[in-house]
Amino acid sequence: MNTIEARKFELGHLRPVPTMDESAINQFWDEILKQHSNRSLHMTSEPEATPYPYMNVDKITYHGFDATPIHAWYITPAADLASEGARPCIVTFPGYSGDRGFPERYAHWLMLGYAVLAVDVRGQSGETGNLMPMESGVVKGWVSQGITDLHRSYYMALALDGVRAVEVAAQQPGIDPDKIAVVGGSQGGGLALLTAALNPRVAAVVADIPNMCRMDYGILHSVSSLNEIAQYIKRYPDQLDLILTHLAHFDMMNLAPRIKAPVMVSVGWKDTICMPETIYAAYNRIETEKVIKDYPFSGHEVNEFQKREAVHFLGRVFNNG
Repeated sequence: MNTIEARKFELGHLRPVPTMDESAINQFWDEILKQHSNRSLHMTSEPEATPYPYMNVDKITYHGFDATPIHAWYITPAADLASEGARPCIVTFPGYSGDRGFPERYAHWLMLGYAVLAVDVRGQSGETGNLMPMESGVVKGWVSQGITDLHRSYYMALALDGVRAVEVAAQQPGIDPDKIAVVGGSQGGGLALLTAALNPRVAAVVADIPNMCRMDYGILHSVSSLNEIAQYIKRYPDQLDLILTHLAHFDMMNLAPRIKAPVMVSVGWKDTICMPETIYAAYNRIETEKVIKDYPFSGHEVNEFQKREAVHFLGRVFNNG
């Protein structure tokens, strides 16, 4: 066994003890989802002009966790490129501090005949604001907002924004509601996993270098968003146990068994942001059909090879390739 094989074996057998009991986390989320299940999406849609004649774009807003209008693009192939019948839809989430960008970012999905719902993350660099009340201070960034109030935390808002994005996708004309995938990298990958764990409509998941996995390990070692939580605890060390308890409710290491859809995950072994020790801790607890793509010499990145792998994976799931 060479060094690469030994590392793969080590990661494949990594199984830290979950930080929350499975029955407790299921009961918690089942109650939360029930509370929000009958709320109106308050969805709006209007055409968006682009310089691209072979795509149709609508600008959509909807209400997620609260009354904050979450902005998204709904993008479909133009009529003369579109196939007959209902099509799959790819719901995408951006990386930390990012946004949904311009519609042409998603052209490769359109070339497959898929629709795309590209969603902003509240408060970050897109058009979407954040109406959540702030009753305490935050460390730079967003994820420490409300971290001591589980039900009004930023992570709770992200979770329900994602769950309801899938409902928005399912209501679009021409969409096959049984073929909705969630896709993203880094923060987007974490949100893809989280959304799949909380919304049974999700039919497939592509989570590249996902965060929100083994979060207690992440706040100790990560150099990105979870370091904001670490800095908050550095200022308020007496809040450590409370914050760890709250994070456990959003940790994909704990939520992984809830995922029922096929999953593709990618991981860079040199990643110092979403480290393999965190990603594998969640991946190893996924019980459904799954595949992980290892990149031993990559850091926090999603290369073109992996993007092509995601295309092949979703093609197989959707019986299109």
